[in-house]
Amino acid sequence: MAPEDWKRVGAGYQELRRNFSWNLPLEFNMGVACSDAQVPTKLALVEVDQSGAVGEYTFGEIANLSNRVANGLAGLGIEVGDRVGIVLPQRLETGIAHLALWKLGAISVPLSGLFGPDALRYRLGDCTAKAVITDAASLERVAEVGRDLSELQIIVVDDVADMQHGGHVPFSELAKGSARLEAAHTTPDTPGVLIYTSGTTGPPKGALHGHRVLLGHLPGYDLMFDFFPQAGDRVWTPADWAWIGGLMDALMPAWYHGATVVAARRTGSFDSEWALDLIADHRIKVSFLPPTALKMMRQAGIHRPDVGLRVVMSGGESLGAEMLAWADEHLGVKVNEILGQTEANLIIGCCASAWETKPGSMGRPYPGHDVALIDEGGRAVAAGEVGEIAVRAPDPVMFLEYWKMPKATVEKFMEGPDGARWLRTGDLGRADEGGYLYFVSRNDDVINSAGYRIGPAEIEECLTAHPAVAMAAVIGVPDQLRGQVVKAFVQLVDGNEATPELEGGISAHVRNRLAAYEYPRHIEFVRELPLTTTGKIRRNELRRREEEKLSGEADKG
Repeated sequence: MAPEDWKRVGAGYQELRRNFSWNLPLEFNMGVACSDAQVPTKLALVEVDQSGAVGEYTFGEIANLSNRVANGLAGLGIEVGDRVGIVLPQRLETGIAHLALWKLGAISVPLSGLFGPDALRYRLGDCTAKAVITDAASLERVAEVGRDLSELQIIVVDDVADMQHGGHVPFSELAKGSARLEAAHTTPDTPGVLIYTSGTTGPPKGALHGHRVLLGHLPGYDLMFDFFPQAGDRVWTPADWAWIGGLMDALMPAWYHGATVVAARRTGSFDSEWALDLIADHRIKVSFLPPTALKMMRQAGIHRPDVGLRVVMSGGESLGAEMLAWADEHLGVKVNEILGQTEANLIIGCCASAWETKPGSMGRPYPGHDVALIDEGGRAVAAGEVGEIAVRAPDPVMFLEYWKMPKATVEKFMEGPDGARWLRTGDLGRADEGGYLYFVSRNDDVINSAGYRIGPAEIEECLTAHPAVAMAAVIGVPDQLRGQVVKAFVQLVDGNEATPELEGGISAHVRNRLAAYEYPRHIEFVRELPLTTTGKIRRNELRRREEEKLSGEADKG
């Protein structure tokens, strides 16, 4: 890493990029860096459970416990390179499990507690996991998978003696191991974490990351949170730690910096008032709030500008000027938007205290990352033109490979005419003359209508600016004349009724504010939109529904 003075407060964008350089150590272990290397007496974790009870743990306690668990896992036969699934919510044991596995040189496989048996079976089977760590809430599903994967050892963090699931190992027994541990001598390229993609464009793929991935996140992390860490910073996100956004956009970089993280367990859907009470009660200054969370806060009529937030990051879907202005007024905070993906996360974003934020723009490439918009031949496109967002390899934040998918790994990269090797994100964007990047769409989300290539993001942003619209998703549907036309799926703000008059008003709203060819010629009002577990709109699911509907109509005809 570059010396810490690269992120001098007051520096502008060009100075920050100029002063930064990668200098990776020959040996690096994420587990050691996030626990043993910290000041033992500093507060590492504030854990709030379902009942509201609070537990606090120092870095010394985190280091000690992760050493004990590492020794306990070694006693179960977990060795260097072994894969171990972690099916847990935000809680102490989740962080401890990752640290312990990394210290052993093993590979952690974070998995969402929302996954059903089939999703768990696919991922745990695909990576041939040797063990899985879970809790009482997920044990039923994990045990079902365990009956098919006979070699899988199940480790349970809760007391589940009354659940009649034999053969599991209590996590508490692992924690009785010795606190003395010589961590594995890992390098930045040693595999450390295997994170499966959400599978929105095909079967989920396991993106294998080396220990360097934590270091690769730091320049973006430090700037998206406006020169993190600052005195008193506490970090929280509602995002599941099972995804790279929760694990590497919130938890681990904060621990690397010796900052306090708040973990909060809560069942059910996201609750805006609960979230803001948590922020206020536990003095949270820094938060990653996904777009869906912010939109739900707006829909709930939240107005708490004194909640105490210093900065918010958001990513996954563009917020737009209306949402950014709402957050400034109603939450009293600037929102820094970012772009990243499981394979190469946190590569582009904003830092409101260092350079101008342009509404609608995802920002600029963060220091340490070279980003370009390229055409199908790997050549850079001109300002204002649409191209695929690509990241120059090598890059520490970049994945090592797709697990057992060498062909897909090769296809993820492209060599340009100048010999540069680019990771293709699959996202389309455009840049202005100042180098600000604007998201257009996923490659497979592009709508081709009467010769126009239309990205859904700008239309969705325009739709949600209508006072009656809470959330919206846009896809292309077949049209005999134009090839495709825009169809919008609209979730209304409570109190509004779906009427032909409102439908016409929403269409006119888009036509008057965007190009005439971009307005939705079809609008379907829905109670809710299909979302991934990370809160992104599943447009592929909407397309699938439309295809089934058309197929059914054809059969009737």
